[in-house]
Amino acid sequence: MPKLKTKQSAAKRFKVTATGKIKRKKAYLSHILTSKTRKRKRKLRHATFVSAADKRNVKKLIPYK
Repeated sequence: MPKLKTKQSAAKRFKVTATGKIKRKKAYLSHILTSKTRKRKRKLRHATFVSAADKRNVKKLIPYK
């Protein structure tokens, strides 16, 4: 079976932690920030983990991480 290619777009967006969880950045912090509250923008700055439902699909995109 041939090697799988890593999707470079996914490799730039996701990082795998030592425990195997997949870290991701939160959305909605790129533009139209004036209408969002300070509290909302502050909470969006922090990274979070990929949900259990999406984890399998993301693992396929970054097989060797």
